[in-house]
Amino acid sequence: MRIFLATLLTLLAVNSFAYTIKSIKYEGMVHMSESVALRMLKFEVGDEVDDETLDVSIKTYYKQNYFEDIWVDMDKEGNLTFHFKEKPLISKIELKGWKENDSDTIKSIIQIKVGSLYDEKKLEAAKKRIIEAINQDAKIDSVVEIFKERLENGSMKVTFYVNEGEEIIIKKLEYSGLQGLEGDIFDDVIANKEHEFMGWLWGRNDGKMRVEDLAYDPLRIRDMYMQYGYLDANVKEPFVKVNFDKYTADISYQIKEGEVYSVSAITINQVQHVIEDDKIKELIKLEVDKPFNIKTFREDSNRIKTLIADLSYAFVQIVPDLKKNEKDKTVEVVFKIMPGERVKIRDVLISGNSRTLDRIIRRELYLGPGDMYSLTDLTDSRSALGRLGFFDGNTIEEKRVDNKTMDLIVKVKEAPTGNIQLGGGYGSYGGLLISVAVNDRNIWGSGIDMGIKAERSELTSTYSFNISNPRLNDSDFSGNFSIYTSDYEYNDYRVLSDGLNFGIGHRFTRYISGYIGYEFSKNAYEFDENSTYYNDPTFENYSKSSVVLSLKFDNTDDFYLPRSGITIGQSVENAGLGADASFIKTKTTFGAYKGLEEYFGVDIIARYKARFYYVKETGFLPVAERFYMGGIGSVRGYESYSISPKTKLDVNAKDGVRRFGGEYTASNNFELSFPLVPKAKMRLVTYLDWGYIATPEKAEGDFLIKNLSRGGYGAGLEWFSPVGPIQLMFSKPLGQEAGDKTAAFEFTMGQRF
Repeated sequence: MRIFLATLLTLLAVNSFAYTIKSIKYEGMVHMSESVALRMLKFEVGDEVDDETLDVSIKTYYKQNYFEDIWVDMDKEGNLTFHFKEKPLISKIELKGWKENDSDTIKSIIQIKVGSLYDEKKLEAAKKRIIEAINQDAKIDSVVEIFKERLENGSMKVTFYVNEGEEIIIKKLEYSGLQGLEGDIFDDVIANKEHEFMGWLWGRNDGKMRVEDLAYDPLRIRDMYMQYGYLDANVKEPFVKVNFDKYTADISYQIKEGEVYSVSAITINQVQHVIEDDKIKELIKLEVDKPFNIKTFREDSNRIKTLIADLSYAFVQIVPDLKKNEKDKTVEVVFKIMPGERVKIRDVLISGNSRTLDRIIRRELYLGPGDMYSLTDLTDSRSALGRLGFFDGNTIEEKRVDNKTMDLIVKVKEAPTGNIQLGGGYGSYGGLLISVAVNDRNIWGSGIDMGIKAERSELTSTYSFNISNPRLNDSDFSGNFSIYTSDYEYNDYRVLSDGLNFGIGHRFTRYISGYIGYEFSKNAYEFDENSTYYNDPTFENYSKSSVVLSLKFDNTDDFYLPRSGITIGQSVENAGLGADASFIKTKTTFGAYKGLEEYFGVDIIARYKARFYYVKETGFLPVAERFYMGGIGSVRGYESYSISPKTKLDVNAKDGVRRFGGEYTASNNFELSFPLVPKAKMRLVTYLDWGYIATPEKAEGDFLIKNLSRGGYGAGLEWFSPVGPIQLMFSKPLGQEAGDKTAAFEFTMGQRF
């Protein structure tokens, strides 16, 4: 017994033994500094520690996720050494079997960078994201295997081997219980649709089953019912029957519609009275005694929120409530408004502008430090930054400081504004046209636009220099100056011009700006040898001195690729101030842009552009100042400037007739732009153009053709490349007649889409 007790006491003494630390050393540690490691310990040199304390220290280091293994040793003098075996670095990541060598996929889906530490959990998470991404492409049963290889330098090579699953095609889609609505109406909202004949064609259903959306489609169907007042509609989870031999599926829904509810009353409940109820009710589109519509209900809530937020109640909450009366199938709609406190902007912080000066961004913002918050001002600020064309996207984050103040964080991503621009086209008559321009719309980040342009073809040449400042001294005034020399061959003759123009503009409101400018030019005609045009008064050399007035409205959300808003422009040029030419010319332009993603689930953009030009002779109207139609900007499918009224047969004209130019012209362009390769900012555009050009009957000449109507259609590529926006257009003419000059291909760079 005595021996047993002695042994027990000895063991207890050993287990509770404390070590006095004389020094602390680290071996094998790379990714953490010794000073940081020491701060993480609960003891220091001179302290006494036991095994439990050392164990806690090892666990603390291990949690940093840098190390594969950690152990300690201590000599008899109390010198403590921590030994680390660090995780290897990943030096190479590969994808095999799916999107191979796609760096964007590695960045966005795998989300593991070369040079990061090897981590099994991160690899498994990446594997899961790959499968989820493939499922979004309507493929199931995909398999991903991870192969790990340690290289000679100690780093790791990770390869993801992907075996894509098969697409399941929905052959049959059924709805049971339909009475008030037809099943076709749900195709606008659900993701899993029945396959249609030629489903690969745009606008047709391809029938691919999207597994991730199966859980959400019933909610979408129920939401559609609520847009028609069916508040009691019950849509059960779909029953899916898959044939894995043929990779097809049948889907069926069990639906209980219920009855339509009408609106019995609309009530405004302001927790804190901030505005008259009548002003709120003016915004509400729901109507009493009409069927309830959940979509209109949400839009009403957003309109109310904007109204209250524009009164500086930035944190306003609109809490909607539906009080159903199941007996008489009516619903009282209640908008509970909780405005909170009025909010002031404390500071505006700008980030991401590696090139553009802060002040260039700040002058486009309608909110600044000390201003009261306004949701409309915030939205308009985002659009104003987009219209600059300096940035590849922008966001304005609202950072809450307290109940009464907030900071605005403006984040921009610089886009290329300085570039060498190339443009041109090819036609059977004019041959190849090449345009080269060195231009920067935001030189040195100052917002100033400056450029030099040279354009050359078999028929034309133009050289010019321009400089403009849209905000002189950061004011609402703008200024411009340009000088040019050009040589245009208009089929029957050439026009040589030298000129300059300058002017000043002013921004009157957020969307409306005006301009007044002056232009002077000297213009001379050249003809073929032995031409009789020398004595033709129509082709007298002339000078032009004119004043131009213009007004423009633009509330679009982006300069190059707008998805919302309209543009309207009107200009008037009065020529005749001490020069030969004397006329009044007006130009009216209109553009409307609408993003259709909310309707189709795809980033489709619809565009409509219209132009109407008119010139009235007040003394002398040179042929070169008349209008000519054709090419990008009017009617594609025809050579630039080739569509024109023509006079009677003339032996001096190359094609037997003389183009005389029109005194008024109108053109319309309708376009649909589709995402083609979103990551590369490449889009497909289809278009239909139609235009009209005419001139009144003139006593001095007999017209062979005095008015023409032509059209064109086709498809093209829109690419926001690293050197600027590029358009490649392939066109076919409509209404073509003998003698017309057609163009199957054109391209431009640097223009607004």
